[in-house]
Amino acid sequence: MRAVHETPTAYPKPRLLDRVRDAIRARHDSRRTEDAYVGWIRRYIFFHGKRHPAEMGAPEVAAFAALCKPAYPAAEF
Repeated sequence: MRAVHETPTAYPKPRLLDRVRDAIRARHDSRRTEDAYVGWIRRYIFFHGKRHPAEMGAPEVAAFAALCKPAYPAAEF
């Protein structure tokens, strides 16, 4: 016989990007902000061979930031 109510452990844990989207929506940020954040997180994960961000630290962030840094100096005003 089936249980009337399933326990919360019966549901899979939300994936990282789903949790990010939920957090952004809870803050009532725009859809474009959500898309930008998720896009950067996806690029970061793929840059490091699909490793989970929880497994990475400052050296990985620095390596990714160096890749994203423009090759030309910023204009001074």
